[in-house]
Amino acid sequence: MQAPPPMPQDPYRTPDAEVASTPGTALDPAIRALRLVAVLIDGCIALVVMVPLMFMGGYWEAAFEAGRSGGFGLMPLGTTLLWAAVGFLVFVLIQGYPLQMTGQTWGKKLLSLKIVDLQGNKPSLADLLLKRYLPTHAIGNLPCLGVIYLLVDSLMIFRPDQRCVHDLIAGTRVVKTS
Repeated sequence: MQAPPPMPQDPYRTPDAEVASTPGTALDPAIRALRLVAVLIDGCIALVVMVPLMFMGGYWEAAFEAGRSGGFGLMPLGTTLLWAAVGFLVFVLIQGYPLQMTGQTWGKKLLSLKIVDLQGNKPSLADLLLKRYLPTHAIGNLPCLGVIYLLVDSLMIFRPDQRCVHDLIAGTRVVKTS
């Protein structure tokens, strides 16, 4: 009995070619704990600037009034939007220079971490601000939903590639500097 002639092309056959490695694998991902500490450092820097601004700008008075008036203690939408915009502007003023120069926030710079694109290059400041930071900042300021988003975003760091939602949106990753 003869074997049937080979099929000219089998669409279900696995490819024979070697699969290329993921681009930029030469850069080691940042240690998760170091990323957390870098975010905490950046947060402390922001608090040192924002708390006095919020005090002088009447935010705390509005927050206490919202708490006393009932209604779940939610701030008026206009006040929330105003302070979200001020907070993002302060972030840009504080972190814009190191992000532009090296792709690092001050906290990442202190801990020898940097943000790179998937090819290992430094993203532009516009990409970092408009894709990585602004969406997360905007969603994070939404009542109720913002807290859930920030939790999910933070927990995504436990994925095998250690990329959070903001990294996926921006096409970035955080790596150790050489």
